Amino acid sequence: MITPTDLDLDLRERQRLLDGWVQKRRQIAELEAEATELLIERIGVHEADVAESPFHRDAIYRSMLSEYSAAAHLPHGTVEHSFTDARTLSRDLPATRAAFRAGDITVGHVREIVRASAVVAEAVRNGRVDAETLTLYETAVLVIAEKETAARTRAHARQVAAALAGETVVERHRRAESERCVSVRSVDDGLALLTAVLPEWLAVAIADRLTRMAREVVRGRADAAPTLPPVEDRGDEITVDDLAPDDPRRDSSAAGTVIFGEDGTFTVDPLAGLVDPLTDPSSPDIEHLPADGRTLDQIRADLFADLLLVSVPSAELGSGLDAVQPRIQVTVAASTLIGADDRPAELDGHGPLDPGIARALAGRNTGWSRLFLDPAGQVVQTDTYTPTEAMRRHLRARDQHCRFPGCRMPVHRCEIDHNHDHALGGRTRLDNLSHFCTTHHSLKHPDVDPRHRWTARQLPDGCVTWESPLGRSYVDPPRRRVMFV
Repeated sequence: MITPTDLDLDLRERQRLLDGWVQKRRQIAELEAEATELLIERIGVHEADVAESPFHRDAIYRSMLSEYSAAAHLPHGTVEHSFTDARTLSRDLPATRAAFRAGDITVGHVREIVRASAVVAEAVRNGRVDAETLTLYETAVLVIAEKETAARTRAHARQVAAALAGETVVERHRRAESERCVSVRSVDDGLALLTAVLPEWLAVAIADRLTRMAREVVRGRADAAPTLPPVEDRGDEITVDDLAPDDPRRDSSAAGTVIFGEDGTFTVDPLAGLVDPLTDPSSPDIEHLPADGRTLDQIRADLFADLLLVSVPSAELGSGLDAVQPRIQVTVAASTLIGADDRPAELDGHGPLDPGIARALAGRNTGWSRLFLDPAGQVVQTDTYTPTEAMRRHLRARDQHCRFPGCRMPVHRCEIDHNHDHALGGRTRLDNLSHFCTTHHSLKHPDVDPRHRWTARQLPDGCVTWESPLGRSYVDPPRRRVMFV
């Protein structure tokens, strides 16, 4: 039997755990603030470097970001955002900086306050409002930030900033339109989140068109249902006894899904078991696809991909762009390609790919190059050997993305670099070549001051070792080609 004393002890234990958790969260915020203070100090060093070598401003900045990104194992963009927040706090938002150091707000709150403050700061620089407006902005926003979530702080901060800066709705929308972008993030299990930030009217129009097209597909499935001999009218239900021996409705695969009732009757779903109108029914490599029982959301997603990958821009359609073909790189073992096994293929830079899809892609594309793999899954030889293109194919398959630690820039947007400078005797060999994006490639440029210049050296096993201006070494190992069995 639970006594009042037991209940009281249980309540105090729950309160202790909650209070302890809240206190730790506050300590985490204080530590994040300390980390930001270190970035502010580093910005001071950076500005001194730039003042000394103004023509190398970009190289100095990239070198600093790369050092912090590699040391903390953080994406380049995350580090850049952290430096931006630190700079804004030190320059424009002293009250927010103090609240952060006290643990009253989190790093998420700081991010939203900093982003929204850009409108007010720009208005101050343009002389549209007084410098004191930033102080008013901080005061109004911190009242909410110290009591609400970062999400609610974001909405409030944007409203306050727009009001104080005298920004109209039209101006706000035009400014926001400049933030449009498209990004891809893996969500595992062969799926990815493709996010498009667009003007609202465009996004709504796209969603509406996809919905209307999807409904047409559903109507098409219903219209394609087989015409069957009439039976005795009993509403939506018929019995097996009502069907002739050769009636195709006795075979559920001919008429769709058969749903039996408790009294022995059944109904036939004419929409199930039909061929997907968006795929090639003659292809042997789409057997993994189920019969078309897709939901409206699934059809919309399929149409979205089909429109983007198949449509060809043209002047007649209102675009002056040349035809642009999407590019992906897939590596698949020769034994898998011919159907001897079902080892997973590799969607380079992302992860494993269904072998059936890889075979279907190979059958529809003339630009495939064979790569031979050893038992460990490493690329060891190309299909045909020429000193240039064969080596490029090998490097694309090996590297997949920029070889700076943590960088995910795909190889088709990178440059092939001689790790040991060719002008200084470096040979054009596979163990001296690797892909670097423009940002990280420029870190090695001989014109960069040695205090900010990086060096890269490739080891026989394909690992690329970067040495930073501080003398620290960061290693980027090559990915193994086959990791799933």
